[in-house]
Amino acid sequence: MKITGTIINYYFHCKRQCWLHANRINLEDNSEEVRIGKVLHELKAEGKKNTEISIDNIKIDKITDEYLVEIKKSDADIEAVKWQVLLYLKKLKEKGIVRKGKIEFGERNKQDKKIIYIELTEENEKELDEFLGSINNLLEEKSSPNAEFKPKCKKCAYYEYCFI
Repeated sequence: MKITGTIINYYFHCKRQCWLHANRINLEDNSEEVRIGKVLHELKAEGKKNTEISIDNIKIDKITDEYLVEIKKSDADIEAVKWQVLLYLKKLKEKGIVRKGKIEFGERNKQDKKIIYIELTEENEKELDEFLGSINNLLEEKSSPNAEFKPKCKKCAYYEYCFI
């Protein structure tokens, strides 16, 4: 299976969510949190060039001469977004396009926008390849991992599926 940015993000966020989404059990259409994120992307892109570019199985929010830019609503799971951006940087590198990563968080309740910069190094590319292997192993499982309740679950599109 080709691993998308969403799948790698979910892998770090929740293995069960990752497996469910990858196996086409998609409950995000009913999620208010997902709708808010989509609206923020649309508002950010309005009337601008270089927004949401599809390459193979990934969708990049924005690309400039120097950066691949990923826009997120919140900085709640920075580790997941970091690896998502590293996957995108690797995909671009395979196409002969070298960029640095820039993650912009547009939290509604914060005045200052948080920005994180990241680069694809030899070391984190090797680690990314290991994660991709682990994700493929997870997705080949016959059934999803068991649900493990955590506080972040309450905002997840899969909350009712897992716990109600």
